[in-house]
Amino acid sequence: MLTPVSTQRAPDGSPFQLVTLKNPAGTTATFMDWGATWLSFVLPLADGERRELLLGCQSPEEYVNQSAYLGATVGRYANRIARSQFQIDCKPHLLVANQGVHQLHGGPEGFNARRWKILNYTEQKVSFQLVSPDGDQGYPGELTAEVHYVLTDDNRLEISYKAQVDKLCPVNLTNHAYFNLDGEGHDVRKHRLQLFAERFLPIDSDGIPCADLTSVQQTGMDFRTPKTLAQDFLKDRDQQRVKGYDHAYLLYATCNASDNPAANLWSSDDKVKMTVFTSAPALQLYTGNFLNGTPNRTGGQYANYSGVALESEFLPDSPNHSTWPQPSCWIKPGQTYRSATVYQFFAL
Repeated sequence: MLTPVSTQRAPDGSPFQLVTLKNPAGTTATFMDWGATWLSFVLPLADGERRELLLGCQSPEEYVNQSAYLGATVGRYANRIARSQFQIDCKPHLLVANQGVHQLHGGPEGFNARRWKILNYTEQKVSFQLVSPDGDQGYPGELTAEVHYVLTDDNRLEISYKAQVDKLCPVNLTNHAYFNLDGEGHDVRKHRLQLFAERFLPIDSDGIPCADLTSVQQTGMDFRTPKTLAQDFLKDRDQQRVKGYDHAYLLYATCNASDNPAANLWSSDDKVKMTVFTSAPALQLYTGNFLNGTPNRTGGQYANYSGVALESEFLPDSPNHSTWPQPSCWIKPGQTYRSATVYQFFAL
């Protein structure tokens, strides 16, 4: 169902457009063309409760006035690029900075802050497209991106990305949904997480990689066996620098977008489980360390640690680290960038 929100207008002066998908089980997922944003996921539980599993704002225009990237499609390059630059043909290429001297999530006017075109939609699928011009936020070449959302009968939200460029450019698209499987108003650190990765990337206080990939063994960064986010919270200097978990994990090579998961997440009341599958090489685990003041669904504000993000992507600052053990993030003219991520939800 396509809903134009005519009383509320986006920064470009036109109404926000919302699309709600629904499957036969009664699960709904709602999206907005501004930022190709994932607004809501409501899952029917075994006891009859309908639980909202995503953080979100009370109205579409509030998404424009928050800096947490709630549910947004992020690009051209998700996560951080150090000093807002990389090299092309051995020459420095400068981007537009938006986090001190660094660039975060594609710059001050990244894909989260754009009107995406709705290509098509059905009861269980919606597709968006965005054309990013040459020089946009400093990136070379024109890029055409698509994101497709599919809600399956078995409560999988399948996200697939596609992009093409006419000049050599790094591309890294993701969705920045925050999950709270307990519903609104709960501390997400009570959730249990399992993450199929044995190495993570240490970062400095700006979130910039400051060391090589490091083993999670015998550290608080280890989620290979399920544990609560609270169990080892702030145990490590790596966490203390950024007030919690905000780190990229290099996934096992066997993880994929269909049957070998990257992560499992359980609500604290054990009524909901979420499994993440992805073709991306890494997951960014972020425990909402700086959510305080972000508008919530009830007219109030979120506190820190109100939600957790599990963002599928290349490792941060990958354009400057060609030797890291992952596919190249650089896309050439004639090539097609593709990435797929699935969030599957279970009512237990």
